[in-house]
Amino acid sequence: MRRLIFPVLLGLVGCAILIALGNWQVQRLQWKTGILEEIEGRIGAEPVPLPAAVEEEPDRFLPVTVSGEIAGEGLRVLVTPEGLGPGYRRILPFDTGERRVLLDAGWVPLEGGALPEGEIEVTGNVHWPEEVDRWTPDPDGDLWFARDVGPMAEALNTDPVMVIARDLSTPAGLTPLPVGTEGIPNDHLEYAITWFSLALVWAIMSVYLVVRTARRKDAQ
Repeated sequence: MRRLIFPVLLGLVGCAILIALGNWQVQRLQWKTGILEEIEGRIGAEPVPLPAAVEEEPDRFLPVTVSGEIAGEGLRVLVTPEGLGPGYRRILPFDTGERRVLLDAGWVPLEGGALPEGEIEVTGNVHWPEEVDRWTPDPDGDLWFARDVGPMAEALNTDPVMVIARDLSTPAGLTPLPVGTEGIPNDHLEYAITWFSLALVWAIMSVYLVVRTARRKDAQ
C-alpha cells in the first residue's frame, strides 16, 4: 500500500489543481460575458448630442449624433475588414461649428472613394481605440497603421475625441465600420476546456500509474 500512496496523491492533487484552474476560467467567462453585454447595451443605446466635455473612461462607447462638415482629407489607416478586403479607414477632421473632432468615417478601397460634401449628420459612438503596440510601424505621411486618438488629433488639429460612424446621412464612397465588441478577446471558454481536458488526461495517466505500480508489487 505504501507504494500506492505517492501515485494516488499525485493524481488527486494534480486533478484538483487542473479542475480548479478550469473552474476559475469558467468564472472569468461569466465575468467577461457580463462586461461584453454591458458594452453592447451601451453601444446600442439611444444617441445623444456630443457633450461639451468628453472624458475617456465615462464616455467610452457613448452613442452620439453630430452634424457638421468634413474639414479636410484627413488620414488613412490601412485595414482589411472581413467581407470588404484591403482598404483604408478614413479618419477625418469634422467641424461641428463649435469644435473640431476626429471622425472615423469608414472604409474606402485602396483606389480611394469620394468623401461627402457639405453638411452631414453622423450617428456613431465615441471611442478611444487601443490598437497601437510596439510592433506598429510609424505613420508615413497621411498613411497610418493603427488608430491613435491623441497623435491623430494633434496631426489634424482637432479635439482628442473620435466619433466612429455607424450611419452617415451622405455616405458617398464610404462604408461605415461601426464600433462593436468583436475585437474584444473572450477566450475563457477555450481556456476552461483546455484545463478540464488536461485534468481528464492527468486522471487517466494517474490511474495507469497506480495500476502499473500495483501490478509490479504483485509480480514481486
